[in-house]
Amino acid sequence: MIEVIPAIDLIDGKCVRLSQGDYDRCTDYNLSPEDMAKRFADHGLTRIHVVDLDGAKASSPRNLHTLEQIARINGVTAEWGGGIKTGQALKDVFNAGATYAIIGSIAAREPQLMTEWLQTYGGEKLILGADVRNGKVAVSGWLEETADTIDDLLARFIPSGLSQAICTDISKDGMLEGPAFGMYTRLQEAFPDVVFTVSGGISSIGDIERLDALGMRRVITGKAIYEGHLTLKELQRYTR
Repeated sequence: MIEVIPAIDLIDGKCVRLSQGDYDRCTDYNLSPEDMAKRFADHGLTRIHVVDLDGAKASSPRNLHTLEQIARINGVTAEWGGGIKTGQALKDVFNAGATYAIIGSIAAREPQLMTEWLQTYGGEKLILGADVRNGKVAVSGWLEETADTIDDLLARFIPSGLSQAICTDISKDGMLEGPAFGMYTRLQEAFPDVVFTVSGGISSIGDIERLDALGMRRVITGKAIYEGHLTLKELQRYTR
């Protein structure tokens, strides 16, 4: 059964959501990240996807205090992304309580460093974050496009132990129009040893049911929860 991972995106310590990665199209839900994490955990959704949007823009983590609060909640495991550009930043994220670290920009820009981190921490702790726009991987909070495709990055890092990847189709993110089903099934078939997490576009429980039927193993959802398209009670059947 597919695992549902609720999302908390942070700006200034608050829960927000962007539309298509655009910082100028930001919705502030006026909710405490810690309170949201507790609500998720109370419904059995204990693996939580946390993105430091300030950190992604600033190239260093900016909301580690919030991570510490979330990580202290009983049973919660946090996967954290945003601003991890140096070895010290990666250590800081783990020291603040993250169970997993999502590496995006560095994987595209400094592949040798990503390889070193995989050798140090292993594929069970590091997750490739590959966010795609027009077929190319975007970095720095989705503000810049690279020349790499997601297939390029996967092929580059699997030999070093990469085993997990979160892939976001930016055109779908925050739009509540359904995910890029074709992209994910193609990737799962092409790279069967990688556990892919679907991210972007989830609009209803029907999307999750379809992904489950297609054999996808993890899915992130955020805006659909915050705007009432999905209830936590509906998602309880997908808890681990």
